[in-house]
Amino acid sequence: MSLKIGDTAPAFTLRNTEKELVSLKDFKGKNVVLLFFPMAFTGVCTKELCDMRDSIGDYEKLDAQVIAISVDSVFTLGKWKEEQGFNFTLLSDFNKTVSKKYDALYKEFVFEMKGVSKRSAFVIDSKGVIRYAEVLENAGELPNFEAVRSTLRSLQN
Repeated sequence: MSLKIGDTAPAFTLRNTEKELVSLKDFKGKNVVLLFFPMAFTGVCTKELCDMRDSIGDYEKLDAQVIAISVDSVFTLGKWKEEQGFNFTLLSDFNKTVSKKYDALYKEFVFEMKGVSKRSAFVIDSKGVIRYAEVLENAGELPNFEAVRSTLRSLQN
């Protein structure tokens, strides 16, 4: 069952790169851009998250917190965040529970890898309601970030 606009965003708690627990409810009262991506240190994922890093000011002006999730370990994500200088939260969904809740998990990815997060973008408003949802089947594509920003602009008071 796919999540759609108007649904309540599924709650979650995962560990960040500092090994602290982070929950969606920690961001109540703020808009959230929730990104799922397949794997750290890969070409398209690096491009996507570096683009996000370089445009973080746009998201801050739109009063949005950025959270990126993959099934990589906290150790892998920590090393990647340090190398790339990412300025937003990376969370490890190592056990794949959150990717499943958001219907953002490949049954089979490249090289027979099973259970890798699908590249996805969700905008969750300050009340925890999904206002934008895009789950891509093709990991080589990027989410429509103009649509993400447009959705965030529509949430401005």
